Amino acid sequence: MSNADSDGLVNRFINELDVPVFVVGFLVALTAVTLFITVPDVAGTAVSDTNKFLQQNLGWLYLIAMFIVVLFALFLVFGPWGTIKLGDEDEEPEYGFLSYFSMLYSAGIAAGIVFWGPAEAIFHYDTVPPFISAQPQSAEAAVSAIQYSFFHWGISAWAAYSIVALPIAFYTYRRNAPMRVSTVLVPLIGMDNLDGVWAKLIDILAVFATLGGIATTLGFVGDQFLTGIEYTTGVVVGDIGTVAIITGLTIAFTLSVALGIKKGIRRVSQLNLALFGAFMVLVFVLGPTVYIMMATAEAFGSYVNQFISMSLYMNTGNGSSWVGNWTVFYWAWWFSWTPFVGLFIARVSRGRTIRQVVGTGVMASTAVTIPWFGSLGATAINLQSTGQADILGVITEYGVAGSGYPLFGALPFGAILNVLFLVLILTFFITSADSSTMALGMLTTGGELSPSTINRVIWGALVGALASLLMVVGGVDALRAASIITGVPFAVITIVAIVGLCLSCREIHPVFFDISGTETVSNSSTRTETPVEANDD
Repeated sequence: MSNADSDGLVNRFINELDVPVFVVGFLVALTAVTLFITVPDVAGTAVSDTNKFLQQNLGWLYLIAMFIVVLFALFLVFGPWGTIKLGDEDEEPEYGFLSYFSMLYSAGIAAGIVFWGPAEAIFHYDTVPPFISAQPQSAEAAVSAIQYSFFHWGISAWAAYSIVALPIAFYTYRRNAPMRVSTVLVPLIGMDNLDGVWAKLIDILAVFATLGGIATTLGFVGDQFLTGIEYTTGVVVGDIGTVAIITGLTIAFTLSVALGIKKGIRRVSQLNLALFGAFMVLVFVLGPTVYIMMATAEAFGSYVNQFISMSLYMNTGNGSSWVGNWTVFYWAWWFSWTPFVGLFIARVSRGRTIRQVVGTGVMASTAVTIPWFGSLGATAINLQSTGQADILGVITEYGVAGSGYPLFGALPFGAILNVLFLVLILTFFITSADSSTMALGMLTTGGELSPSTINRVIWGALVGALASLLMVVGGVDALRAASIITGVPFAVITIVAIVGLCLSCREIHPVFFDISGTETVSNSSTRTETPVEANDD
């Protein structure tokens, strides 16, 4: 590369940088990490007390906000606004369905699905949710355990992501707004005020939530990978080995994001989804297939029938702590992830209709997630109840990170399954990190659709270094708890996004807002300007 090319890359990085968001967002995250390392007890207690306060006093806010989000998502799928195009009326989708779904699924579900897939149902099997009347480790507890894993990882989680993505994509591709989280405020504050204090504050908060969320997720998944090496080989990886492994993975996902969406993120996501699907089929075939089908079917039926009751359940008695520790915690986690996942979904959704985005991001994604938790959850419970594997014992010894290895090890070709599981952990690690790094680039450049290569590499290196640091010196749990606190403002922002999208969509296609009964025809005149195509290199 010539000096002129190098200077051009550096100049582009400097010129496109949104300095307040980049600097302040990073410093806030760095300050939090420093406190967790230097005064872990004080920082950890403060964060824990804050989350406990939010769960006890604002748990209702999470539950109601998420329920509204789900209802609105269903309205968009089946209502008249679903036909509205995120782009010109004659514009084709930027990515084919397989590529689109692979990227969306890999970014949205992230690595949590491999971390909690083997573990969540068996937790509820051993400690039954208060919503369910069943004895621990009974047949009824088994079904309810799988049912609750569907509830926590199903339509509710996915709906929040899509609802934040839609207004960002709508205003970016139809009104030429910048690709950033604060764009959801456009119908309320106008395009000219996106550089104001409130918009900057939202984007800074989004940077912290994204950094905290992805760093802790990478920490958890890194721990799961290292635990797998120890469990399967007996080799304990020390601090140097931990840093070396995370560094290697950081190089992998940084290369992916540096190559861009089409050449990097898209291809890795397709590989990840293919491996994920193949692994799920193997577990289904090699595991207790009949039991998996029966338990999954019954659990899914209960999930559908009791969805409203479960969504609004907040036991103020003995069960309140359980709801706070599980459902409210999950909802806070999903809301805290909406900035980066919503932004990334918006980035890859150009040319699609609202119905296609929600249908893919909520319905299709849930349809893939349900079989995963059904297959792994039912298999774990069956192996535990029949004495073929002591998964609860391994969790006690190794933590949640070790839950999958005794499960797969007890099945035919267990050694091969464990190796494949380790590979799946790595691919989810990479796809979670590259999509979030791309989102960080867009957030800190004022909404560039394709941030500079230098920007992507810097954020990739920072995310990897943060994950390594937290794993070696501790603080993964504390940073996760801190980032989840951002779930409160983003729950409110998600509702704001719904209001803003309603205001914009009714201008194109009046529904029950149009008193006169006349209908406005949607056409390209609703756009003020067509954004210049992004250079994906």
